[in-house]
Amino acid sequence: MTRANGDDGDDVARAPWIPGPRRAADDHADLTAGPGEAPEEEKPGVEPEPEVPVLTHGVLKSLLGAWALSACSPGETRAVEDHLTACAPCADEALRLRDAVALLHEDRDLDLDPLLRSRVLENCLGRRPARIPVPEWVTPYDAETARLDALLRDIGESEWHAPVRLKWYEEGRIVRRKATVAGVMGHLLAVDGLVSAALGLEDPLGAGTPELSPSERTEAFWSGLDRPPNRAIRGPWRDQSHALIRTVSFAGRGVADLTVTYKDFALPLRDSLLERAFECWVHADDIANAVAYPYAAPGGAHLHSMIDLAARLLPGALANRRRTGLASPARHLVAAGAAGRSLHLEVEGAGGGHWYIALDSPAALGSPERVVAQVAMDGVEFCQLVAGHISPEEAAAGQDGDREAIRDVLSAAASLSRL
Repeated sequence: MTRANGDDGDDVARAPWIPGPRRAADDHADLTAGPGEAPEEEKPGVEPEPEVPVLTHGVLKSLLGAWALSACSPGETRAVEDHLTACAPCADEALRLRDAVALLHEDRDLDLDPLLRSRVLENCLGRRPARIPVPEWVTPYDAETARLDALLRDIGESEWHAPVRLKWYEEGRIVRRKATVAGVMGHLLAVDGLVSAALGLEDPLGAGTPELSPSERTEAFWSGLDRPPNRAIRGPWRDQSHALIRTVSFAGRGVADLTVTYKDFALPLRDSLLERAFECWVHADDIANAVAYPYAAPGGAHLHSMIDLAARLLPGALANRRRTGLASPARHLVAAGAAGRSLHLEVEGAGGGHWYIALDSPAALGSPERVVAQVAMDGVEFCQLVAGHISPEEAAAGQDGDREAIRDVLSAAASLSRL
């Protein structure tokens, strides 16, 4: 809220005071004032001190909401603020209410912090722990599916058919494929079905589906539809994601190492759900761009986990490219578990950190003592590279050292992408 006269000097320091209702001027005007003279109650001067009522703790506590909205009378405001100096529980509650009111400020960005949901849940669970908690390694998938579902809830019927251009890196170039918002959700539903099948849940492609890669599953799902997908796809996708989270939560710790097969490779369930969280965010961003919807990157902790997964997969991706002649030959092979030639990947910004990528063998260990090259990148930019949304030539703000090693690692990062 801004002041009518444009003087907003105090607006940042404190919430504006909202006066109580005033009496109608035509009923209570001071008719004794002479021409050009202000009525007695409007003459300038020192405002009288408000009369501070004596209120019980219960009444003062019930006024905290009105106080946070600046809707109390001057006397009530003084009484509440005097009470807050002596009552710590009420002071904590008043601070939380003021923070909540700040989110209603009409001049602020309406896009909430992506970690707000996590903080609210953490606060609630701190007061009353869940009987069956969601494992920490599942929370990125839980958060990203919830954020995407909120986006889908906001868009209109026609926007489900908005064109979306999917991109990934393949055979040294960026490949594009046209889809719709509903088509993208069908893709997520079909590939998440790999995790469902690994957990013994229903496969959206049906029982008895042969082993297919993520791309093949997507094509099979799209071709099996009688008509183009529409907003009805949201229900099955949401139900499947809820079932995955619920099943993993009830299964306990041992399920984290369950193998999920993607036909050409496999991941433990812990990493598979992290990979699904990453793809959920990437395609949510694709959808948001298609419908002009503001969408932020994941929170720092979740983004760091996604980057860490990609960094752990890079030595294997580099070895696969080397076997097909797409990367330079290994230079200095070492015994498994020994330190080998490494590239220092420095990721900046939220979710950033330092990783050392083994260059010559996926069984070697990355080591700061054997670094031959360094790449510095922003966290979101690195994820865009891994998603195949930018090419290796477009990536990396800073490069130093062995150019061949840098080219091989950036290309291997892009090769992790797929439909």
